[in-house]
Order: sequence, then structure tokens, then C-alpha cells
Amino acid sequence: MSGMPRFLQTTLWFFAALALAGCGHSNPYYDASKPHHTAEGFRNNTQPAPNGGRHFWRWQWERRMQGLPKPPAKGYPVVASVTPELNFLQHNRQQATVTWINHSTLLVQLGGLNILTDPIWSERASPISFIGPQRHARAGIAFDDLPKIDAVVISHNHYDHLDADTVDRLHARFGDDLHFFVPLGLKPWFNDRGIDNVSELDWWDEARLGKLRLAFTPVQHWSQRTLWNRNQTLWGGWWLQADRTRFFFAGDTGYADDFKTIRHRLGAPDLAAIPVGTYEPRWFMGRHHVAPDEALRIHQDLGAKQSLGIHWGTFELSDESLDRPPKDFLAARAAASVVPESFYLLRHGETRRFGSH
Repeated sequence: MSGMPRFLQTTLWFFAALALAGCGHSNPYYDASKPHHTAEGFRNNTQPAPNGGRHFWRWQWERRMQGLPKPPAKGYPVVASVTPELNFLQHNRQQATVTWINHSTLLVQLGGLNILTDPIWSERASPISFIGPQRHARAGIAFDDLPKIDAVVISHNHYDHLDADTVDRLHARFGDDLHFFVPLGLKPWFNDRGIDNVSELDWWDEARLGKLRLAFTPVQHWSQRTLWNRNQTLWGGWWLQADRTRFFFAGDTGYADDFKTIRHRLGAPDLAAIPVGTYEPRWFMGRHHVAPDEALRIHQDLGAKQSLGIHWGTFELSDESLDRPPKDFLAARAAASVVPESFYLLRHGETRRFGSH
């Protein structure tokens, strides 16, 4: 790595350490009756831990030798943006809506509440402010333009999904009127930041906030935030329901039968948010990140009336170019004979109504 700039070497070594680190801790939440619990942490229902060690180094070597990821096509806007419907969003408490802000961050309006998913407004998805994956598109709604937020749901603790600076800003702005719903094991992280209005859930646990019903579901992924806490906290998706209107947020996931189980236990959502980016190379990413064709299978497994694609176009986290996911998604959607009105991509700042309205 002698020819690499020092900051790139530092970034590589940091994420290599994360990939190589194991965990020797005991699991204080361990419940022997639950198959996804282990004495050391948590595990998926079907797939083992993510690729690490020599596999990580192979990925890093191959992507450097091949010059990956390639830049987007010249003049190609990675993600188009629209002027957000700020006046409507500030006052709406009746219609169920979703607005794509960026990456996996959505503003969901449901049951008279404003909910954020995996919020990130920072310039980097990293524990270090000056290195790590950098933002390539502005947030569709500026932080200061947000309506009053009632709840935040977190899918897992990776830096592109749990952003400390954004969490701190949200807490500073909305205080204890804002409730955080997090996976099992993450509540102490929030408490250490002076945030106490937190509920942590295991898979299939449920919570209530006003008219909103929240359920935490299995997905196929993993967790790690430091050198010593691989799979020490849980990961999952969020089912949000008010009356008969149902929304599902998959967070980050590989393909698994979990989504058939979700449909069997909870029903078919009116709208599902499913990742469609961060999937190359498949031999390395495939266990825990879906490609667009697998995202379409999840849409079908859930029986979702509508789905939207997330987790693309903001941070460069894998080998496909930033403009690849929408192209691959459109091709996969046509091959699966799924109509555009059923599974679509939004522009940053774009709002869609869903459910009965």
C-alpha cells in the first residue's frame, strides 16, 4: 500500500480491522430459547457471519487492481432531486406518506406521527470526520427544514445507518419529545449520550407510540461498530402500522426466507422500503446485501402493494458505480415483469402517498 495516500491507507486499515476483529464477549441478553441468540452475541436465522479475514483482503486487492468502483457516467446525475413539499410535510397529520431523504433515511408520516428511519445528515458515514465514505448527494430535506419528529427507528449499528452526529442533533432539537426505537443491545449506546427516551426490541417484540404499532423483525445482516463488538447488538427491520395502513422498512439485508415469515406473521405491507444498492462483488457482498433482482424477490415475498428502493446513490460503499443500481434495478424489474407503479425509485426529497387516502 506504499503508493496509496496516507488517509486512504488509514481508512483501509480501519475497515480491515473491523472485518478481522472477533468478539470474545458474553451476551448479557442471551436467551437459550431463541435460536438467533448465542452466548457471545446474535446470529442470522440462516446465514453465518459476513465474509472477513482473507476474504476482505481479497476484495480490497481485487477492487484496487481493477480500479473499482468506477466513477458514474460523465454528466449522469447519480440521484435526481426535487424541491420537497415542505409546507405539506410540516402540517400533514392525516395522510400516510414517505419521503426519501437519502441513503436509508426516510421521513414516514403515519398515524399522525413523523418518523425517521436510520437518519444520517453527516458528510461521511464514518467514525472519523475526515476519512471514510463521503456523501455524494445532498439530503433531500435539509436538517433544519424537518417537521417535528416524534420517533426514530434504527435498523442496526453500522455507520451509514446509526450516525452519532445526527442522533445528537435530533436529540438536541427535539429533546425527550423524540422517542428512539432500537435493536436489542443499543440502548446503552444512547444512554451514554444522555438520551433516555429509548426502547430496545428483540425480533418480534412490539411497542406502541400513540396510534402507531411498531414491530421489530428479522432480516439477514450483521452488526459491528468497534473492534470488539461484532454481532454484540441485534439488527433487523421495522414494521410500522396505524389502523390498517402498514409500512415495512428493511434497513439493510441479504436475501432470506425472513420476508416470507414477516408476511405470514404480520401481513402484506402497503409500502415496503427495500435496499437496492451496495451489492458488488456478489461473492463478498451477497450474504448480507441484496442485488436489485433479490430486492424484487423480497417485494414479492412480502406481497407488498408497493415498494421503493433505498440504500443507493449517496455513499460509495461497494464496487458498483454510484449510477449502477438504478440501471440494474430497471433491468431486473422488467425481467421480473413487475410494473413500475408497484416497485419504484424516488428522487431525493420526493414524497409519495400510500395506503388509503
